[in-house]
Amino acid sequence: MRVVVAGSSGLVGTALVSGLRAAGHDVVRLVRRPATAPDERTWDPPAGRIDDDALAGADAAVNLCGAGIGSRRWSHARKQVLLDSRVEPTEVLAAAVAEHGVKVLVNASAVGYYGDGGDRVLDERAPRGRGFLAALCGHWEAATQRAEEAGTRVVRMRTGHVLSGRGGLLGTLRPLVFLLLGGRLGDGRQFMPWIALSDHVAAIRFAIETESLAGAVNSCSPNPVTNREFTRLLGRVMRRPTPWFVPGLALRAAIGDGGGEVLYSQRTVPAALREAGFVFGYPKLEDAFRAALQ
Repeated sequence: MRVVVAGSSGLVGTALVSGLRAAGHDVVRLVRRPATAPDERTWDPPAGRIDDDALAGADAAVNLCGAGIGSRRWSHARKQVLLDSRVEPTEVLAAAVAEHGVKVLVNASAVGYYGDGGDRVLDERAPRGRGFLAALCGHWEAATQRAEEAGTRVVRMRTGHVLSGRGGLLGTLRPLVFLLLGGRLGDGRQFMPWIALSDHVAAIRFAIETESLAGAVNSCSPNPVTNREFTRLLGRVMRRPTPWFVPGLALRAAIGDGGGEVLYSQRTVPAALREAGFVFGYPKLEDAFRAALQ
């Protein structure tokens, strides 16, 4: 199968390209510079341009584009960057997918779609919530419409925190816990959806290959935990105490406008994946931590 991947240089993209090739798939990577390798094709989302042959003969496309949510303070300008870096590439890729008759588009999204769900269990049927991230995900997912209207099977992967020892959330938390600076956020009662990197990559491959999957798909472990439990287990695996906590007011001050959304609770479950027969390699958080940090 020929798979075109946008956003192939990030944590998930790098692992996905490796996994697809290991499974025997032919991978084409979209890059925003002149192509220098046989597997690269150039595109320029803000200009709406993509190499003519980028999707020629492609069976599937995967879009992982998007600036880091937690990498900078949420100013008004930064929020616009977060929106533009997701919506523009998705619109361009969806149009190209529609034009070339690509059978499936797997497009990244996030569990932020659900807003603050409290203790409610959230499967893919739950409505969109409130807040900046929920609106962002709504626009992000809507940008795939061109491909869907053309008959492409579109899968919108609403992803939780991806756990890897090579970066992402654990890349931020690991040194803090090691230096005895780890602790819960706020009261720690908010649920944190998570998924091991290997399971997330496997879920994307599963979505590409499983014709019954379409629409929203939660890519997260079937066992979400609270932030308090997440922090406690990370400390146990690292053999470090995690006695501290970060007050909500401090988080809002550090993150900026809308930073309170860091404390939103999303008790999401992967109903669509489970119903389609997907099997998780790391359904339990402590096992995922040990695999990521070994």
